[in-house]
Amino acid sequence: MRILTLGLMVCAAAAAQAIPPRMEDAGKENLPAQQLGADDLIGVSIYDAPELTRTVRIEADGTIHLPLLKRGVEAAGVFPRQLEAGIAEALQQEQILVDPVVKVTVVEYHSRPVSVMGAVRKPTVFQAVGAVTLLEALAHAEGLAEDAGTEILVTRNQTVDRIAVSKLIKDADPAANLALHGGEEIRVPTAGKIFVVGNVLKPGAFPVRDGDHSVLRLIALSEGLLPYAARLAYVYRRDESGAKKEIPIELSKIMERKAADVPLEADDVLYIPDNRARRNVSKALDRLSSFGASTASGVLIWH
Repeated sequence: MRILTLGLMVCAAAAAQAIPPRMEDAGKENLPAQQLGADDLIGVSIYDAPELTRTVRIEADGTIHLPLLKRGVEAAGVFPRQLEAGIAEALQQEQILVDPVVKVTVVEYHSRPVSVMGAVRKPTVFQAVGAVTLLEALAHAEGLAEDAGTEILVTRNQTVDRIAVSKLIKDADPAANLALHGGEEIRVPTAGKIFVVGNVLKPGAFPVRDGDHSVLRLIALSEGLLPYAARLAYVYRRDESGAKKEIPIELSKIMERKAADVPLEADDVLYIPDNRARRNVSKALDRLSSFGASTASGVLIWH
């Protein structure tokens, strides 16, 4: 009895050693099981049939082709386990193997691209392997760029989801952190800008994000007014027809808190003119001061 038991154990060990190892290309840890698609690379291992064991890529028509099989096996839209059953059934129907043992592993997914573009640090395309979220997709792109706007647009199945950046990142709203399954396009539009020109210390274009965007705020972002800024400023804005209109702003009254601050919109141009009269008076006073100093010292210089 002991000899019989020992013999069975030896036979079992020999059978285990006879099972062909996984293919080198598929030797990595198997990727999460997901529905397969065109261009995915899979490893097919068939016990006791090394001539059929190989890596194959799913073709554009969604099938794979193995040696000796006259027709392809449907692979797109099924899970690896279902494909194993399909290959086994095809081998039996064409009388190639009586009772085939088939193992399918996923080497590389190529049918689940997620593209991230726009105002991100590094636009990229990656494969959605396993559970992937919107935050992970942005991490693949190394995060949002400095000029990112207030929304993230996620396009899938010809529909567009608009996700507020504040809800996703600041509020950590789980509903905003969408699950991605491949085939999505993520676009991060750049923020609109307000342009400040004229008599400010630092003219420039300033991004429009959530919060207050008013004349006083833009003056603060421009690091303040220059000494000869006019009392009346102008906002140039285009209406729905595209025509440009000029909006006068009582800047001095706003600065003196005698008038309400004026809200600004994306693409507005805030122009703060030069107060020429005040500048001319200042120049005249400088000349008189210089003239007086020269006369007192006995030296007269004409300008």
